[in-house]
Amino acid sequence: MQDIRKALYVGSRSDGTLIERPMSPHLQVYRYRLSMVLSISNRITGVIATGGAALGVFWLGAAAKGPKAFATARKVTGNPLGQLVLLGWLGSVVYHTVGGIRHLIWDAGYRFDKEEVNKDGPVAVKVTAGVSAVLGIALLCVAGRRRRARVKAGKAS
Repeated sequence: MQDIRKALYVGSRSDGTLIERPMSPHLQVYRYRLSMVLSISNRITGVIATGGAALGVFWLGAAAKGPKAFATARKVTGNPLGQLVLLGWLGSVVYHTVGGIRHLIWDAGYRFDKEEVNKDGPVAVKVTAGVSAVLGIALLCVAGRRRRARVKAGKAS
């Protein structure tokens, strides 16, 4: 008697010939493509963006709690490791936004052909890198100017 599960492995090509397929293809079956990596990255950056938003709520809570709590929060976000975390959060929010715009375009029925998806992937990476760099540099410049202003005000008094 033939095993009934064997029927689950049978498929057909477009010309009607029967072929055997794996029941559940795994990652070894697929070739890694940029669109595959970008899709996975979009999900990961969504989680990171959510975690960063929670940190933002704690920062706002410290601001509402008073000057002492806010000074502690500024020490955390002002040190190099804290700024690196903030830059990572910024990059993940920007990438997740770019990925969301791509998905919105696809949901509207545009740019969903395989060639277009493959062309749009590198564009999404470049847009993310450019926007993240501009925003990151702008924020670091503002932080540096504020730091110099505080030092200058401290010397004047």
